[in-house]
Amino acid sequence: MFKNKNILVTGGSGMIGRQLVSLLLSDDANVHVADLNKPVNMSNSINFHNIDLKDFSNCKEICNGMDYVFNLVGIKCSPQVCLERPADIMGPMLQFNTNMLEAAMLANVKWYLYTSTVGVYEPAEVLYEDDVWKTQPSRNDWYGGWAKRMGELQCQAYEKQFGKGKCSIVRPANVYGPYDNFDPENAMVIPSLIRKAHDNKVLEVWGDGTPIRDFIHCRDVALGMIHMVKNKITEPVNLGSGTGISIKQIANIVSKRFNRNIKWLSDKPMGDSKRVFSTNRAEKYGFKIKIDLEYGINETIDWFLKNKSIIDERYNVFK
Repeated sequence: MFKNKNILVTGGSGMIGRQLVSLLLSDDANVHVADLNKPVNMSNSINFHNIDLKDFSNCKEICNGMDYVFNLVGIKCSPQVCLERPADIMGPMLQFNTNMLEAAMLANVKWYLYTSTVGVYEPAEVLYEDDVWKTQPSRNDWYGGWAKRMGELQCQAYEKQFGKGKCSIVRPANVYGPYDNFDPENAMVIPSLIRKAHDNKVLEVWGDGTPIRDFIHCRDVALGMIHMVKNKITEPVNLGSGTGISIKQIANIVSKRFNRNIKWLSDKPMGDSKRVFSTNRAEKYGFKIKIDLEYGINETIDWFLKNKSIIDERYNVFK
């Protein structure tokens, strides 16, 4: 399907993007990556474009001649940063959403994939795709959640106006893996715990470890994206394990690897108590994740240890 096709991946130097690019290259696609960050150790087979996607003229230029667009661009940050600097998150994300979708539709691409987030959901025991518009996003993801919801709604607006959908929408759970963000200030749960365990004699963890989350390896996310595009799925689809695991269990895996004791900071915020995806829809369309969580965390630790000098250099450059 993708052989010799021109495919654009925005945000392609991130952890999901790198996995996606690798899979597309294995299908003999002509891959273009648009990102602000200069890629490290990325294949010479890609066409890299260092451009700002907040500028609509850049988006039109980069979409011209593309057959498929995978829009992964976004701003990944910790819950604390989202709450403290919401304008830095919401404004650019709305621009990314609008510019890229409009440019792709003007270029008449064959198919467009939009990457949403678990942050669109209101807290619930199980997160079902069709419940999103009956509720509001969690206050812990209020601004980013609404921005991603607007991106989904824009895809649906094009489908409604033109009577035919050519957009896939995926909602990944908590994503982790190689090339994750290990920035001490902005890292999410798994990379944050890995960094802390490596840098300190005691692993300090916010909260009491009871919150439950759904985690998915970045390679599984990339496989899910390709699956939805190949099968032309137009309704939103959760990409996750469908199985909840506590922060305590994650911390235990990381602490065991680094031989660290855990100190629970119970006075610190913990976020929502539970976020677990229903994966019924994904499985109905023939997709299920492959990578075991403990294996995936240890693979991520191996990558972190091997690339720590590059990680630290990038952090010092962009902080």
